[in-house]
Amino acid sequence: MIAWIGLGANLGDAPKALRAAVHAIQELPGTQVLRESALYRSAPVGATGPDYHNAVIAVDTALAPHDLLAALQAIETAAGRERPWRNAPRTLDLDILLIDGMELETPALTVPHPLWRERAFVLRPLAEIAPERVPAEWLAAVQDQRIERLPQPW
Repeated sequence: MIAWIGLGANLGDAPKALRAAVHAIQELPGTQVLRESALYRSAPVGATGPDYHNAVIAVDTALAPHDLLAALQAIETAAGRERPWRNAPRTLDLDILLIDGMELETPALTVPHPLWRERAFVLRPLAEIAPERVPAEWLAAVQDQRIERLPQPW
């Protein structure tokens, strides 16, 4: 299955953490990273703290959705992720945004991600690697959110 994963971090060396996460995802069983967006810097949404670094990747994975979620959470934990409160600053945040042809709602996982269409830090990088998934009107709706595309490579 093809899945799109949002990556974010705003503590420590965020670009390094995101790069390490991509490598860790590539090492998951039956998983291959297909595409990577550029790296972006964005203001926190619904929180305070340092700016985030964000990207989106597309992966082809044989993992079932809940197994993929568990693997991503293990990568977050290995990167020092703590969850002291909702929207707390983080060393690494990995979110399953979309899974091709799938809608899922369980207590642990909702696909598509419930807020993906409202966040410039998701839509802008996703539009780079899957433009057919991001209508222009969605991008226009988030144009007031501060986000900056950073130079490659990251």
